[in-house]
Amino acid sequence: MNAKKTPAVKKAPAKKKAAAAAKAPVERKSGEASALGILLPLFTLAIFVSAALLFFVQPMFAKMVLPKLGGTPAVWSVAMVFFQTVLLAGYAYAHFLTRNLQGRQAVMIHIAVMAAAILFLPLGIASGWTKPPASGEAFWLLGLFAVSIGLPFFALSANGPLLQAWFARTAHPAAKDPYFLYAASNVGSFLALLAYPFAVEPLTRLQQQTFGWSAGFVLLIVLIAGCGYLIWNTKDLKAAKASEGETAGKPTWSEAAVWVALAAIPSGLLIAVTSHISTDVAAVPFLWVVPLALYLLTYVLVFSRFAAYVHQAAVILQPLFIAALIASQVFEGFDSIFWILTIHIAAFFFTALVCHGELARLRPAPAYLTEFYMWMSAGGMLGGIAAALIAPQIFNWVAEYPILIVLALLCRPGWIWPTGRYATVFFWLALAIVAAAALAPAFGYRVPLLSDLAPGTYTYMKWVIGALLVASILISFDSVKYAYIIALCFLTIKAYENIDSRTRHTLRSFFGVHKVTDSYDSRFRVLLHGTTIHGAQRMMTNDFKPYSGRPELTTYYYKSAAIAQAVAQARLNKNGPINYAVVGLGTGTLACHKQEKDSVTYYEIDPTTIEIATNPSRYGFSFLQQCAPDAKIVLGDARLTIADAPDGSYDFIVIDAFSSDAIPVHLMTKEAVEIYKRKLAPRGVLVMHISNRHLELASVVAGIAAANGMVVRTHNTTEGDTEVSDEDYKFSGTVSAIVNKPEDFGALDEARHWNDENVDPQQWVWTDDYSNVLGAMLRHSRGY
Repeated sequence: MNAKKTPAVKKAPAKKKAAAAAKAPVERKSGEASALGILLPLFTLAIFVSAALLFFVQPMFAKMVLPKLGGTPAVWSVAMVFFQTVLLAGYAYAHFLTRNLQGRQAVMIHIAVMAAAILFLPLGIASGWTKPPASGEAFWLLGLFAVSIGLPFFALSANGPLLQAWFARTAHPAAKDPYFLYAASNVGSFLALLAYPFAVEPLTRLQQQTFGWSAGFVLLIVLIAGCGYLIWNTKDLKAAKASEGETAGKPTWSEAAVWVALAAIPSGLLIAVTSHISTDVAAVPFLWVVPLALYLLTYVLVFSRFAAYVHQAAVILQPLFIAALIASQVFEGFDSIFWILTIHIAAFFFTALVCHGELARLRPAPAYLTEFYMWMSAGGMLGGIAAALIAPQIFNWVAEYPILIVLALLCRPGWIWPTGRYATVFFWLALAIVAAAALAPAFGYRVPLLSDLAPGTYTYMKWVIGALLVASILISFDSVKYAYIIALCFLTIKAYENIDSRTRHTLRSFFGVHKVTDSYDSRFRVLLHGTTIHGAQRMMTNDFKPYSGRPELTTYYYKSAAIAQAVAQARLNKNGPINYAVVGLGTGTLACHKQEKDSVTYYEIDPTTIEIATNPSRYGFSFLQQCAPDAKIVLGDARLTIADAPDGSYDFIVIDAFSSDAIPVHLMTKEAVEIYKRKLAPRGVLVMHISNRHLELASVVAGIAAANGMVVRTHNTTEGDTEVSDEDYKFSGTVSAIVNKPEDFGALDEARHWNDENVDPQQWVWTDDYSNVLGAMLRHSRGY
C-alpha cells in the first residue's frame, strides 16, 4: 500500500508545478506588456513637462531680473548664456550617471537632486543682489542667476538626455533609436516659449506664475519617479545596449569637434540676429521670441520622421534667403520693416535648419546619446558666450552677425577643397582677383572696363553685389566657394558704407549700440540708440553757417512741446526756482530748460550715454556744458537710485528712459509711481514721456496714477503746432502729466491738446507683479 501511495503523493505536486510553470510565462508577459504600454507615454510626458518648465522659467525669471538693469534687451542675451552653460552642466551630469552608475543608483541620485531643488521654490531673486556694479554687469548678472535658480535649472537640464538614456535601456520597440524623444522635448520648449508672452504673462501675476511653476516641478518629480520605477530592474539590459553601441564605433575627438561647431554656430547666430534686428531694424516687443521659437522648431524638424526631406529642402532654400538678406541691404524696394524682418528671420531659420540637420545626420548610436548631447550643449554654450559676451567687447557694431552667417555656410554639405599645387594656387588667385575688383572703388581705385559699364561708385557696388549673388546661388553646392562669395558680399557692403558716411562715432556697451551721426544736410548732430533718436543738436543754421550761442531746443523738448509746458507749470506751482530730476540722459537736451538758480539731477544707467553727453569736443553735444555745467548725474538704474533722494525734494520729475520701443516696464508700475510721488514736492509735477511706435501706454499711466491717488492729463497731438518739423528734429509725441490734485495742473487744465486720461476698469493695474505688454500692443494696433 505504501508503495502504491508514494507515487500518488508525488504525482499531485508535480502536476501543480507543471501547471504553475506553464502559467508563469503568461503572467510575466502580461505584466511586461502592461509596463511597455505605459512606458512610452510616461517617458514622453515627463520629457515634455521638463522641457516646458525649462523654457517657461527662462522668460519668467528674466522678467524678474530686468528691473535690476533698466530693462535692457542685453539682459536676455546674458540670460541665454547662463541657461546654455547650466544646460551643459546638466548634460555632463546626465552623461556621468548613465556611464558610471547602475540604473537604480542613477534613479535615486537624480530624484534626490530634484528634491533638493525644491528648497529654492518658489523662485525669486536671492537676497543680497540688489544693485548691479557700475561695470561688469554681465558677470554680476550671471552670478545672480546662479545663486537664484542654478540648482532647479541644473536639475531640469539633465532630464532630457537622462530620460532618453533610461528609455534606451528598456525593451520597448522604439528604444533602438530614442532620438525622436528629443523632438518631443523641443515641442514642450516651443509651446512654453510661445505660451508665456501671449497667454501666461497677460493673464496671471508673477506670484501666480512662480507658484504654478513650483507645482509643475513637483509633478515632474512624480513623473520621473514613475519612469525610474519602470526601469528599476534594467541592470542587465544596460550592458547589452552598451555592447550594441560599441559595434557602431565610439565617437572620435574629431567627430565631437564637428558636433560642437554645428551646435555653436546656430546658437551664436540666434543671439546675433536678435541683436541685429532689435538694434538696426526695429526694437519691437516680443521680437526675441520669434528667432528663439524658430531655433527650437529646427530641432523638432531635424529629429522627426521627415528629417531627410526637411534637410534637403533647407539646403536648397537657404541660398535664396541669404541672397534676399544681402539684397535687402543694397537694392531699393525693401523699405517695409515687415519684409526686412521676415527676410532676416527666414534666413536665420533655414541656416539653423541646415546646421542642425547636419548635426542630426551625424548623431551616434544610442549608446553614446548622452555624450552626443553633452558635446552639442557645449557648442551651444560656446556660441552663446562668443555672441553675447565676447563680441560686444571686440566690435562696435553687430559684426558677429555676418561672421556667423559665413561660418554657417561652411557647415553646408558639399565641402569641396581644391587638390593639387596648381589647382590651389589658381583657386586663391581667382578669389583674390574677384575681391580686388569688388572692393577697389571703395578705396578710390578705378577698375578698367567694369567702371565704365557701371559709372558711379554706388551703381558699381550694386552691379558687383548683384553678380556675386547670382554666382553664389549657382555654386552653393560647393560650401567653401559659396561661403567665400557671401563673405565678399558682406565686406563689399561694409566697405562702401564708409564712403561719404554720415556716421561719426559708433559705440557699443552692455545696453546697446550708440551711433553719433550727422543729418543728411549736416545741419544737425544726432544720437541714435539702435533705431531710436535720443537727441539732436543744431550745428549749422538754415543757410549753412556755423550755429553759435545757447543750443536750440530740439526733439521732444522744443519751446512749445508738451514737456516744456509741464516744466513751465511746475515753475508756476513752485513760484520760484525749481529742483527737477530727469530719468534718462540722452544728449542732455532738457538741461537747456534750466533757468538761473534752478538745479537739475540726471539719472542714467549707461556710462556710454554719459560719455557722449558730457564730451562735446568729441561728440558735439553741448547741452549740458552750456546750459547746466553743474548738473548732477547719478549712474545706475533710476528705480533704485532715485529712491535714495530725499522725500519731497523735486518740483518736477520727467521719466524719459526708454532706450527704444522695448520699454523698461519696471519704471511705470504702481510701485514705481509710489516712489516718484514720495520724491515730489507737494505741488510737484510728474511727467512720463510715453511716445511709442508699437504700444498704447496712456491708459497704463492712468491706472498706475489712480492706484496712487493721483490724476493724469495726456497730451498726444501737435495739430496746429508750427514748431513741429521732422527736418528740424522737432517731433510730436505722447506725454502724460501726473499731479496729486486737479488744481495742480494749472494752465495745463485749459491748454490745447491736454485731455483727462480716465481709468479703464477692464485693465489690470501694472505692478511689479503684473504687466501686459501684449495688451498694449493690441490697443495700439486698434488705434487707441
